[in-house]
Amino acid sequence: MLTFIIDALVTVVGVTTNAKYRRLNYAPAPMIYRPLAQDYREPVIILVRAAGDPATFASTIERTVHDLNSDLPVFAVNTLKSATQVSSILERVAATFAGSFGAIALLLAAVGIYGVVAYTTRQRTREIGIRMALGAEKGAIFRLVLRQGLSLTIVGLISGAGLALALTRFLRNQLFGVAPTDAPTFLLVGVVLALVATLACYVPARRAAQVDPLAALHSE
Repeated sequence: MLTFIIDALVTVVGVTTNAKYRRLNYAPAPMIYRPLAQDYREPVIILVRAAGDPATFASTIERTVHDLNSDLPVFAVNTLKSATQVSSILERVAATFAGSFGAIALLLAAVGIYGVVAYTTRQRTREIGIRMALGAEKGAIFRLVLRQGLSLTIVGLISGAGLALALTRFLRNQLFGVAPTDAPTFLLVGVVLALVATLACYVPARRAAQVDPLAALHSE
C-alpha cells in the first residue's frame, strides 16, 4: 500500500543504500529523499565532499551559499568525523568506563594468578626439593611451575572466549566499525591475557627454580 501511494505521488529516480540517522546505534530506517525545491524543510543540511582538510573549505562553502542568496545564514559548519564523534559520545564514554573496569579486572586477574601459583608452589616446596635432590635441573623446575599456571590460563581463555562469543550478539547495536565476532580483537585480547598470565607465573616459577634442596627437605 505504501509503495502504491509513493508511486502515485512521486517519481523514483534512484535507490541508495541504507543509512543511519540521528544516532549510530539506531537501526537503519526507511527514508525518502525529495528535491529541496519540491519539499523544503528547515534546517537544510548540505553535505560537501572535499579533497584535503575539510576545515579549510568552510569559508569557501559559506561564500558559495551567499553567492546564491546573501540572506541565507550558514551555521554549524562541521566535519563528518566530528559529527560522528558527537553522535557516539555516550557510547565512547561507556567504552571508556568499560575499558577502565577491564584494566582493573586484568590487574586483579594477574594478582590472582600470581597468588594461586605462588601458594601452590610454596605447598610443593618439599616435592621440589626432592626432585632437585634426585637430579632435576632448575630449568625443569621452572618449566614445571610455569606449565602449571599456564594450563589454568588456557582453560580460562577457552571458556572466556566461548562465553564472549555467546554474549557479544547482545552488544551488536552498541558497536560501530567492528563486528561482534571480530577475529583480530579476540586474538589480541587472548594474546594480552596470555602475556599477563605468563608474567604472573614467572616470579613463582623463578623462585621455585632457586629453591635450596637441603632447606626444602627440612621444611614442613
